[in-house]
Amino acid sequence: MHVAIIGAYGSAGVAAAERLADHTDPADPAAPLDRLTLLDDGDPGGGLCILRGCMPSKDVLSAAGHRFRARHDDRLPGEPAGIDLDAVVARKDEHVASFASHRRSAVHGLADRDGVAFRHERARFVGPRDLALSGGDRLAPDYVVVATGSAPQVPDLPGLDAVDPLDSAAVLDATTLPESGVVMGFGYVGVELSAYLAEAGVDLTVIEHDARPLDDAPPAFGDDLLDLYREAFGIEVLTETHEQSVEATADGGVHLHTDRDDDHATVEADRLFLFTGRRPNLDGLGLDAAGLDPGADWVDATMRAVDDDAGRTYVVGDANGREPLLHVAKEQGFLAADNVLADIAGDDLASYDPITHEVLFAGAAEYPYARVGHTAATAREAGHDVIEVEREASRDGVFRVKGAPEGRARLVVDGADGTVLGYLGLHVHADVMAKTMQVLVERGADVREVPDRAYHPTTPEILDGLFRAASEEL
Repeated sequence: MHVAIIGAYGSAGVAAAERLADHTDPADPAAPLDRLTLLDDGDPGGGLCILRGCMPSKDVLSAAGHRFRARHDDRLPGEPAGIDLDAVVARKDEHVASFASHRRSAVHGLADRDGVAFRHERARFVGPRDLALSGGDRLAPDYVVVATGSAPQVPDLPGLDAVDPLDSAAVLDATTLPESGVVMGFGYVGVELSAYLAEAGVDLTVIEHDARPLDDAPPAFGDDLLDLYREAFGIEVLTETHEQSVEATADGGVHLHTDRDDDHATVEADRLFLFTGRRPNLDGLGLDAAGLDPGADWVDATMRAVDDDAGRTYVVGDANGREPLLHVAKEQGFLAADNVLADIAGDDLASYDPITHEVLFAGAAEYPYARVGHTAATAREAGHDVIEVEREASRDGVFRVKGAPEGRARLVVDGADGTVLGYLGLHVHADVMAKTMQVLVERGADVREVPDRAYHPTTPEILDGLFRAASEEL
């Protein structure tokens, strides 16, 4: 059996490759695979998270976070230091080069094994599991794993082509920034990079389509985030506002026209920042030749493409459009590999149904938003008898003495048996606490049996307060 992985440098692709390489041996008749081909034309290879996503964004956010902390503390008088963009980008590039080199070495190391080959080429379907390579060769693998990641989502907005917007990749590489900017997109990318731009000195106006950000969170969390960005970062966020068109001004700036009828009907700025999300990177793959039609639910929970009658094409990570998160991509890659092996063996395939576990590095990563498991609403939809308790960070002395009293956390438990169902936090160290809460949720812990003794003074006190409150409710 022969498996080809398209997009082997990315997080999902390398996860599948590592799992399948352990089961490839042309000299062993009992081995499930005798051939594994890893395909990727990335230059430099490394995958989105390493090159343009998770890692470089946290690198630049760290500089913004340090400045924010100094500026936000009224015990430190005087003007805070500025951000040296040349130094920020140089350090980011150094780290990215190191991470990417490590990733490439791991992928190329797999190709040193018998039966495994890496080809630095682009692949496209010319038939079901029939691949044409950019170097001219053809492959006919028994299974194909598509792990081609995502690309920026560019909206169809009149005038956009004329204003040369800056996307997230451009911001991460920028050693100079404009004095003012208008931001389209206030999801993951927009929330994270807007704080960085503000700390770097850009006067920002953000367009938010809804009444508040954080669509899946209870309203209080979105309201807290709005207050933080408006008051602590000085960002003007226009809620319930939609873009109509954009045009270049005579002096090289931009006018963004909105659907408002007040003094924000037109927003003027030096540059437009385009943080409007990402879409599956499927361009040029020739999926129609394989009989595949990307769209809603085109990949099932086993990671198989539903239009593939033979069930031998798997799509993982950002490419399937299900949930574009790093850890999800890796887990899907491992699952797809396991299901390829199960299919070869004639065994049942496993489905991917993880608990929600996400972190948004809001407030220059100083006030991250984390969600693990259910919200109260989703728990009720799932049939649980819900108890929900909340604690504001300002109620715990440790947050006050650390100069970070903003934010809140909620705990969701089953009112029948005390099972911990979910946690939401928007506060200092919420990202770190997410791991603790993941363990409790995935283990189905009874909240009454969870120790409520944080080492004082530490910020997990907020969890202790939640545990006590939920236990009292029970």
